[in-house]
Amino acid sequence: MAYTIDRHPREESPRLGAMTLRPVPESVPQARRWFLKLITPYSPACSVDDCVLLISELVTNAILHGTSADPWVVRLEWFREGTSLRVEVHGAGLPANVRLRRPGSEDTHGRGLPLVDSIADSWHFGPSRFGGTMVSFEMAHAWPS
Repeated sequence: MAYTIDRHPREESPRLGAMTLRPVPESVPQARRWFLKLITPYSPACSVDDCVLLISELVTNAILHGTSADPWVVRLEWFREGTSLRVEVHGAGLPANVRLRRPGSEDTHGRGLPLVDSIADSWHFGPSRFGGTMVSFEMAHAWPS
């Protein structure tokens, strides 16, 4: 199985959805499709296309830069916190390896976090509660107050 999806988050949780993906390139389009399908009923006011783009970048980064001697997965979760939408991507690896680069015009990599930085209202990284690294972004005013 390539992924699992939590369609029924606990009532008391602000979590709207979650997926567990294998760390393979095919998981990136799966994450885009399923996020789009599962977020649509919540009718966020923020750009869902922007969210899908940022998810694509962060899942790709998690797959490309994740390292572990043990089998690992990429976890994608999204939450409603007040009027904001927060999306988290959890993967293997060290938080110290996350860095915002400013690639030159000839560079073929390094544009993922600059995109997140320019589109999201805020973004963060640190240790994941699952082990490894978590990178998240927030879209403010995704829902009316």
